[in-house]
Amino acid sequence: MPLYESQNIKIYNSLSGEKEQFQPISSGHVGMYVCGPTVYSNVHLGNVRTFMAFDMIFRYLKHLGYKVRYVRNITDAGHLENDADVGEDKITKKARLEQIEPMEVVQRYTVDFHNVLDTLNFLPPSIEPTATGHIIEQIELIKTIIDNGFAYVVNGSVYFDVHKFNEVKEYGKLSKRKLEDLIHNTRALDGQSDKKNPQDFALWKRAEPQHIMRWPSPWSDGFPGWHLECTAMSTKYLGDKFDIHGGGMDLKFPHHECEIAQCEAVTGESPVNYWMHANMLHLNGQRMSKSTGNTVNPHELLSGNNTFFSKAYSPSVIRFFNAQSSYRSILDLTDDGLLASEKGFNRLMEAINALDSLKASETSTFDVNAWRMKCYEAMNDDFNSPILIAHLFEASKLVNQIKDNKASLNSDDLELLKKTMNDFTFDVLGLVNVAKEDSSADKLSGAVEILIELRNQARQNKDFALSDKIRDDLAEVGIQLKDSREGTTFTTK
Repeated sequence: MPLYESQNIKIYNSLSGEKEQFQPISSGHVGMYVCGPTVYSNVHLGNVRTFMAFDMIFRYLKHLGYKVRYVRNITDAGHLENDADVGEDKITKKARLEQIEPMEVVQRYTVDFHNVLDTLNFLPPSIEPTATGHIIEQIELIKTIIDNGFAYVVNGSVYFDVHKFNEVKEYGKLSKRKLEDLIHNTRALDGQSDKKNPQDFALWKRAEPQHIMRWPSPWSDGFPGWHLECTAMSTKYLGDKFDIHGGGMDLKFPHHECEIAQCEAVTGESPVNYWMHANMLHLNGQRMSKSTGNTVNPHELLSGNNTFFSKAYSPSVIRFFNAQSSYRSILDLTDDGLLASEKGFNRLMEAINALDSLKASETSTFDVNAWRMKCYEAMNDDFNSPILIAHLFEASKLVNQIKDNKASLNSDDLELLKKTMNDFTFDVLGLVNVAKEDSSADKLSGAVEILIELRNQARQNKDFALSDKIRDDLAEVGIQLKDSREGTTFTTK
């Protein structure tokens, strides 16, 4: 029986403002869409925090036995400056400043995005679609929205008619904003004269002569609106109705609000059952901001090459730090906080590494099964990783008590403790046991040194066939030997 059949997950739904029991549309299957990065610069650490939260959620759902289709897009067109409908495309602007092709910008920062997430031990999504790869789907959506009477064409551009939509549906229900208040607080902006109302948003923009990224459409050579791409890709791969849509709190309005409106304009139905939003990441008590210099990127945090932190921090310490706060809480990134997390992470690893050396007793003085259920209850409560970590520390204390002969577990309970600690620490939280990695590296180094010595002996005996075979066989498995006057060294690819 899959684990999910015995677990009762509750998810905080941003749409209702309440925790709701999770009931997937299709039993045993979960469809989840998370808004990915706009690849015009190195990925922001705040975005990494959001993606890390949904990586943990993805991991937990898979751990429970769900078959999860996780879609996380790449925005490589149509995202204008200041998240507006006027101005320059963020990617085109970067390309112009650096005098390179827009797709060179996309490639550079997509590779960087993947490298950062790989370093931080993320699982890849099931599908990672791009906006430019789904222009046809976006054009077809626009046609349907126009046919249904919720969009209009002006000078080659297409705009969503928010006021017309609001006559039959509720615009603003996710962000809890009323259209009347939005009208009252909106100033007339230059460059928006094509719109009937300032609240209307672009589905398709006619490209100005200087705009590089453009595609043909029934209305003009142009490009799709930022909000439309997520609607096109989420519904293509997950259907008109799917389980979970996630993203950062900053996307709730207008991006996710517009996504709901677009879907309802097409199908008449709300597209998502559970809207989930990760909260903001602050740095030393203030919002991160490039303009004020209060910002640090993932590379700088991992390398220690910054002015905010006293040292470099490992990927697992960064993950552990993030997991010690609920994904819905504002998280303040500080040196003291990371140092404390490093100590806690090391304490947890010491306990896990000691598990294999523990000896079972005939009786147990601790109810491992009840503790195990508390771990599941924590994650079932809107993925409450801080409470889960508290339970893992409780188990770490137990390990030390067993080592000191102050507690005991029978063989079955000891095996259950080992399995549960490993499942939640590595499979769910995505942490990596650095001590074991270092141990493996030491063993590899020792084995290669033995082969180098055998090769040296073969060369001394003029057995060059054996010498070359050792070198070539090592190269085939990614270990490159380098000969010099000082001797032979090796590198791994």
